[in-house]
Amino acid sequence: MVLFWSVLGASIGSALLPLINIEAILAVAVSQAPSHAWGLVVAATIGQMLGKILWYWGGMHIERAPWVNRQLQKPRAKAALDKWHQRAEGRPWFTAVLLFVSAFTGFPPYAVTAVLAGMLRVPMWIFLITGTLGRGLRFWVVVYGASSILGLFS
Repeated sequence: MVLFWSVLGASIGSALLPLINIEAILAVAVSQAPSHAWGLVVAATIGQMLGKILWYWGGMHIERAPWVNRQLQKPRAKAALDKWHQRAEGRPWFTAVLLFVSAFTGFPPYAVTAVLAGMLRVPMWIFLITGTLGRGLRFWVVVYGASSILGLFS
């Protein structure tokens, strides 16, 4: 149970500070408790989404920051944001696929797409479903890969 809460806390930290590698932490945690692999994947997924919600929320309110507001008024930044807004508006499947791919692969970085989703006012439920599925699948692949590699050495 302590391992579950440790992975949950580390995954929240990793979601907020991308320098923390939750995949490595998860792989080590599963190697210590292989019978709890699914619970650890759930903990990592929940923790990541809790942290990414903060990035999403920050994106919704980012224009309130004076420096960011000034940057967004520049023609180049305004054009880029308008371009993303046009891509997303009225195309929920495009938005959902982009969020899922980012959550699963990390490209583009999921923290960036979380902020962008907030800025573009992507519905929270789309953000949560695609992110949870993408992150959960990513962590399952990490656990499966780690257990397969460890199986080679046993």
